[in-house]
Amino acid sequence: MSAKDKLLLAARECLLAQGYAHTTVRDLVAASGANQASINYHFGSKERLLTRALRDLNTEWGELLFAVLKEADGVADGTRSRLGDQVGLWGRIIDSIQANRSLWFVNFESVASVRQDDEIRGMIAGGQELARASLARAFAGLGPDSDPGEVHAAGSHYLALLVGLASQWLTDPERAPTAEQFVAATFSPGPRR
Repeated sequence: MSAKDKLLLAARECLLAQGYAHTTVRDLVAASGANQASINYHFGSKERLLTRALRDLNTEWGELLFAVLKEADGVADGTRSRLGDQVGLWGRIIDSIQANRSLWFVNFESVASVRQDDEIRGMIAGGQELARASLARAFAGLGPDSDPGEVHAAGSHYLALLVGLASQWLTDPERAPTAEQFVAATFSPGPRR
């Protein structure tokens, strides 16, 4: 394995173990066995190395999410008649969050980097656009031939639900809602007056 590949692998491991903000050059050198100068030689800076590894991890996160959502193709249409399908899909999403906690944490942490890093902002914005389309298809039955405005609106709605649900499962899994509770509240008509 080349020094460059070792550095990328080390960056991935460090991001998953301690996050972007807490990964130091010393950590990268120790994990890769490379010297400090090789970071600058291959990537220009520690930040560029971490951003590259972050891009790879975000791609992996997207692939995991899209694999879960793809299972719903042709099943969910976003109506009350499909509550069982919705519960099953949200349940698989929750399972994926629990099985890939470190990857979800890195994804959440990357959002904080948007403020200072246009490359990360662009990467996340592109990923969100793909997620919107997949979520609109999985939960609302809106495919590529659907009205783009409807796809964007439905996808944005379900992306907000996904981010909120993931946040709860990452911070307080003991009290986070089950798929059944989440779907029941999502489709609840609200309080009667």
